[in-house]
Amino acid sequence: MSLPPLAGYNHILRMPQSTIPTKRVSASIAKTKLGGGCQNQIPLVIMTSDDTHARTIELLESNAYFGMEPSQVKLLKQEKVACLDDNDARLAVDPKSKYRIQTKPHGHGDVHSLLYSSGLLNIWYDAGLRWVLFFQDTNGLLFKAIPAALGVSSSKLYDVNSLAVPRKAKEAIGGITKLTHADGRTMVINVEYNQLDPLLRATGHPDGDVNCETGYSPFPGNINQLILKLGPYIKELTKTGGAIKEFVNPKYKDSSKTSFKSSTRLECMMQDYPKTLPPSARVGFTVMDAWLAYAPVKNNPEDAAKVPKGNPYHSATSGEMAIYRANSLILRKAGGVQIDDPVQEVFNGQEVEVWPRITWKPIWAVTFSEIKRKISGSCSISQRSTLVIKGCNIFLEDLSLDGTLVVNSVEDAEVKVGGVVQNKGWILEKVDYKDTTVPEEVRTRGFRINKVEQLEKN
Repeated sequence: MSLPPLAGYNHILRMPQSTIPTKRVSASIAKTKLGGGCQNQIPLVIMTSDDTHARTIELLESNAYFGMEPSQVKLLKQEKVACLDDNDARLAVDPKSKYRIQTKPHGHGDVHSLLYSSGLLNIWYDAGLRWVLFFQDTNGLLFKAIPAALGVSSSKLYDVNSLAVPRKAKEAIGGITKLTHADGRTMVINVEYNQLDPLLRATGHPDGDVNCETGYSPFPGNINQLILKLGPYIKELTKTGGAIKEFVNPKYKDSSKTSFKSSTRLECMMQDYPKTLPPSARVGFTVMDAWLAYAPVKNNPEDAAKVPKGNPYHSATSGEMAIYRANSLILRKAGGVQIDDPVQEVFNGQEVEVWPRITWKPIWAVTFSEIKRKISGSCSISQRSTLVIKGCNIFLEDLSLDGTLVVNSVEDAEVKVGGVVQNKGWILEKVDYKDTTVPEEVRTRGFRINKVEQLEKN
């Protein structure tokens, strides 16, 4: 699904995950080829709004659908709903025209009704597909976690599986809970963070939302990535039409709660889908370490720099560094590669860990077992290094890297890389986000890559 533009960045849909260009969708979405030999085209649906629809089409067409077939991609545009101006629910007038009612999107819960009315779900089921993944487009780490979460859904026979990460008490992220009604009915559901503490206090937990002995809240943080089993999903939407329970969340000017800061409207959230399910539905969650699953990009550089030290910045800077951290830790944990520890650097006023800049196309590996199979011997990568892997059958054997190595291979070729590789490498150069002479997608990160020297193997 598409989201509103990142504050301070005009084209969040265009924002590359990394400044090192390795990835096209073709390897992970256009055709998925895993160890079992299965190779299928995976359909992609993007929910847009009036604000993003035309730009999304232009982005896809100008980039040749990032390697996908155009027929794989469907855009479903949600309509807007009327806004309310006060507690008496008077309709709000559009500031640009007194003859027009102001409207805003109805919330991402509309994705369910749009999918139902599109007829796509039955087409997918008839084609042999069995799972639907819902994701929001600012979390670049998501696809690291999906294979394992999908395995959990399959092994546990979950109808609904919510991805989650460990959560600190009172952290501004919803918590996965099990609610029990007075009549004994239960429901596994997300509770928004601003509702969780008062809910706990009202139900026999006088301390409210506090950490347990693990140092984290007992209620994992919902990161709004869902895996639904397609058959039961179709059955449920046949009954409900995809309608999701609505709510209103006005922002008030002051504690008197008599005047809105801006108009509000009825909304719905896609993660509230389980609220309509019968008690027999299997609803669960999968908790992943945050380094593997969660690094959203939603704050502009100015706002991110104001975040208290030790808290996540959730910026383009931290989002890209999280990708390098995850890839470094994956090679360290799964492949036994000796990876140097990171150093601390400050970009756009944000102190972040800088790990080796390691990236690979998803066709190289999407699971730990694939990583293990493609790394052997004693391999090491220094902190200042950059490793770019572009191909499927690329094997690292006794590689010692101190600099930059780019490895390319065509689909059927097998490439073995080893020995000592040392050069001046690629350097991160700081840029100021206020410097308008620098492209926006670069300055919003706070650095550019100066490609001084590299070894390229084909």
